[in-house]
Amino acid sequence: MSGRRLRGTAIGAPHGFADAPLEAYLSEYATSVLGAGGLPLHLPMDAAPDELVARLDGVVIAGGEDVDPRRYGQAPGPFTPLIDPQRDEFEAGLIEAAIDRGVPLLGVCRGAQLLNVVRGGTLHQHLAHGEGESHGSYAYPRAHRVHEVRTAAGSAVQELYGETTRVNSFHHQAVDLPGRGVIVTGWAPDGVPEAIELEGSPVLGVQWHPETFDADPIFGWLVQRAAAYATLGAASAAQTVA
Repeated sequence: MSGRRLRGTAIGAPHGFADAPLEAYLSEYATSVLGAGGLPLHLPMDAAPDELVARLDGVVIAGGEDVDPRRYGQAPGPFTPLIDPQRDEFEAGLIEAAIDRGVPLLGVCRGAQLLNVVRGGTLHQHLAHGEGESHGSYAYPRAHRVHEVRTAAGSAVQELYGETTRVNSFHHQAVDLPGRGVIVTGWAPDGVPEAIELEGSPVLGVQWHPETFDADPIFGWLVQRAAAYATLGAASAAQTVA
């Protein structure tokens, strides 16, 4: 699971350590993976993404700040907050390595958006508050389900959630033009993409935050796919040795 880079001031570090680099991870991602039977690992941003993924059976790209618009051919706009190029580069490397190796991947909110950008897609830079579903509103508790999502027939998200599900909403951006192999498989009532999948790969991206819900099925999906990948990897290694 990816995190973000902060400074010591974020945890009230004493004088002399206020500017010390800090890795921060939201615990609900880890507890969701644990609840689904997996073993969560937090990934340090200074490591090489391909070397990390070579030792993993699954990857979660967590939510967070906006992806740098320059990654999809645009310039930062009036609603672009502080960008973290280091995080963009690190997580893009994780996504590319996971896809190349066939490692199961789950992208949440920013993670889904970055997945689309890595595949050459673009984003809506800003969804205005008070229009459509007001996706960027922070008026509700994080686990409150504020709107419905319609899923595509035959998709992995429909298999997990049925034809419709209700989700929370904490994003002011969304997928615009899908990237290579990216298929939109879930939509909000206003047409904003809410779920994406990568054709032929164990890769899902959702715009909502499933980690805030109790035993959300998408983490069961991830752990099951990771277990299958681990089994196949072990069998392949044994065959190579033989």
